[in-house]
Amino acid sequence: MGKTYKIAVMPGDGTGPEVVAEGVKVLRAASAKFGFQLDFTDFDYGGERYKRTGEVLPANAVSELSKHDAIFLGAIGHPDVKPGILEKGILLYLRFALDQYVNLRPVILYENVETPLRNKGPAEIDFVVVRENTEGLYAGAGGVLKKGTPDEVAIQESINTRKGVERCIRYAFEYTRKRNKRKKVTLCGKTNVLTFAFDLWERTFYEVAKEYPDIQTDYAHVDATCMWMVKNPEWFDVIVTDNMFGDIITDLGAMIQGGMGIAAGANINPSGVSMFEPIGGSAPKYTGKNVINPLAAIGAAQMMMDYLGEAAAAQAIEKAIRQVVSTKIKSLSAGKMGYSTTEVGDLVVAAL
Repeated sequence: MGKTYKIAVMPGDGTGPEVVAEGVKVLRAASAKFGFQLDFTDFDYGGERYKRTGEVLPANAVSELSKHDAIFLGAIGHPDVKPGILEKGILLYLRFALDQYVNLRPVILYENVETPLRNKGPAEIDFVVVRENTEGLYAGAGGVLKKGTPDEVAIQESINTRKGVERCIRYAFEYTRKRNKRKKVTLCGKTNVLTFAFDLWERTFYEVAKEYPDIQTDYAHVDATCMWMVKNPEWFDVIVTDNMFGDIITDLGAMIQGGMGIAAGANINPSGVSMFEPIGGSAPKYTGKNVINPLAAIGAAQMMMDYLGEAAAAQAIEKAIRQVVSTKIKSLSAGKMGYSTTEVGDLVVAAL
């Protein structure tokens, strides 16, 4: 047999365990077909553990996760836990602690999937967002003064370093070259207002671009980017942007590709441990009903295989997803697929 990969599995909250189970099912089938081994270890980080122990993450969480080749995450968010505790304490903390400095979000419209965009189809909606993942407004710099009084002041600062900006931009150019489609990188920013942060972004962008003469460059303000994603998504190949703007435009991307049920993402450290996840939430109202769409989680598993260098397995999983979506699934919405969660996983395995 081929190489063995150690995968940390964090099913998380709500429907996370259900979709992760289907992703693992597909990964096991792919490993059997393509001759490599997967060693899965479960971690119970999430809302139920927090309720039971009062601890968001144990002290050894980062060291334990760092022993693995990749992390497969289901969802974080529990209805009985105040919003922000788990999201900041698990998701953001791990991204920063493991230096997962790129959030990678393919926006792909598959055949037979409805999009709210008139006269647009799979040929027009096929691009990738590279989002800086460890700096910006999410760095947690700032504070509150005189809270709860009429004189209250709240400050949230965007932290942008040359190192952080450059490595994200360089990743975008390398990814564009590897992707080998339109071969264009668009910088999404707000240079006319955020003149300090995006002066750094813009200067760095064009300096790095000189090393990639085979790749076109473009710039768009974030508001214009949102407009063009709706009006002319075919203009984009790879978009690179900061943490906040990336968070916003990737949700717009999910909607134009058919919804959260198909949207997969990755938190990448090219030389460390990366984390792969469906970008939808934990959807607690569907928990235990076996109706949630697992395709985004399966898509995240596909991205994991590509990251680990198992290109043939990654291509086969993507082909299987396309086949199931185009010939079997009635809708990407929970409870309307025409199949249960587990049956959709079985369909993808059969297509493999």
